[in-house]
Amino acid sequence: MAVINAEKCVGCRTCQKYCSVDAIKYDKAAKKCYVEQNECVDCFVCLRQKVCPKDAIQPPEEMDYYRSFCHVMSDPCENHGVTGVTGRGTEEVKTNDVTGRVKKGRVGFCIDMGRPGAGVRFYDVEKVAMAIAAAGVKLEGPECTPLAALMTDVNTGKLQDEVLNYRTLSVIIEGNCADEDFPNVMRALQKVSGEIESVFSLGLIMRVDENGYNENLKALDELGIPQPYRGKVNVGLGKPLCLD
Repeated sequence: MAVINAEKCVGCRTCQKYCSVDAIKYDKAAKKCYVEQNECVDCFVCLRQKVCPKDAIQPPEEMDYYRSFCHVMSDPCENHGVTGVTGRGTEEVKTNDVTGRVKKGRVGFCIDMGRPGAGVRFYDVEKVAMAIAAAGVKLEGPECTPLAALMTDVNTGKLQDEVLNYRTLSVIIEGNCADEDFPNVMRALQKVSGEIESVFSLGLIMRVDENGYNENLKALDELGIPQPYRGKVNVGLGKPLCLD
């Protein structure tokens, strides 16, 4: 995590304007700024953009594995070592016509947890991952999404206890379920949404007919969830690896 050199800091508070999660605080007594380490998500915006006019913000001397993981998730300029994708390390299923990750008869989930201004702690990520796994979602492995590397069991969504109190800017939970399990998964998401401290946005990946319709959309109506009004449509111009 970044630190602020108190000797260089003049208390101008310029850095606070750039912090994406309000982790830079101002000590009125000392008239200096400092980084609240437990709140920092290691996005390095303050360092990368050189926001301090006195160059008082300094990089960390070292970071443990979990801090490094949070940094990669929070800094869009970073490249994830396993998936080779910058930022949060996943392409989600935007290229499903090529990869065939969400097959016929299944629904894909892309749950984007946290966001600038909010962030998310991994104990909330675990709650959501375990809730949907118990409801029937098969979570993606580490070859597709970095989050799986923190799981002790990808079948249940349980994360390593050591990471639970760490905070990151945002992270994506990915997986898919059978059509018949879709209503149960949506109910589980409705329930767990009221049990977490952060926020998430839900992306649904469905194969549609020539009219853009999928039968699973009925479940959203039954649960009182507004149907998607914006989305990304893949028209199948890629070279499919699997059409099943």
